[in-house]
Amino acid sequence: MKGIILAGGSGTRLYPITRSISKQLLPVYDKPMIYYPMSVLMLAGIREILLISTPRDIGAFRELLGDGSSLGLHLEYAVQEQPRGLAEAFLIGEDFIGGDPVCLILGDNILYGGGISMAVQQAAQLREGAFIFGYGVPNPSAFGVVELDGAGNVLSLEEKPEKPRSNYAVLGLYFYDDQVVDIAKSIRPSPRGELEITAVNNEYLRRGQLRCRLFGRGFTWMDTGTQEDLLEAANFVSIIQRRQGTYVACLEEIAFRQGTISKEQLIALAQPLLKTEYGRYMLRVAEGEL
Repeated sequence: MKGIILAGGSGTRLYPITRSISKQLLPVYDKPMIYYPMSVLMLAGIREILLISTPRDIGAFRELLGDGSSLGLHLEYAVQEQPRGLAEAFLIGEDFIGGDPVCLILGDNILYGGGISMAVQQAAQLREGAFIFGYGVPNPSAFGVVELDGAGNVLSLEEKPEKPRSNYAVLGLYFYDDQVVDIAKSIRPSPRGELEITAVNNEYLRRGQLRCRLFGRGFTWMDTGTQEDLLEAANFVSIIQRRQGTYVACLEEIAFRQGTISKEQLIALAQPLLKTEYGRYMLRVAEGEL
């Protein structure tokens, strides 16, 4: 399975701090926001990743992440000229996808907690249909909403409904089979002029090929769309790391523990960062202290 990170948009809700920099390059505590969705793809075992961003910001992502080889990854980059909807990622990435199953994750989502690794690893085994995730929120009208029956079957999907049929928001993490590009080509723009991911998911639902898993207690999903959300996410990561002594979304640690880089490579990656706790943490991981 391949992966796509959609890190576009103009970040207007975060102005003025995003007037000259992508939202997904802003720090969430001690690392760039983009590390968090990338860590989810890595935990799923995905090694081929396409990062899509704006013409202004794509070079900064390339400078930050390179070709991915230092982490045992293969990274490619593509431009979304205008924010025309999440489903446009499949049209932009058609050549990259190349007929394989693909996972799309949004660049501003932070997922953490119980069962996330196993859940995404299982979803990455998908060969037919689509797989989405739901999470209970107090304000479902701000998100795509999934309605389920008592057996966990998907009944309906709505994009930011005024009267939600459930309080389960659809997370910005989607797994699809090789039909997704053709489906994305077939949908029409919504009234707001975007190719909605909900339209793609509804087509899978119509075909009887959409599955959903709900996350509950012990799991945290953060959408970093506002200054308050950004601060809350940073505080959350800070508390987890200081209290537990383990890091959230340390890409180098994930690569090492999954065997895509060696101990010697991890130590080499830590060297330029030894003035930071992040770099010293990498050394402790390499030496088996954690």
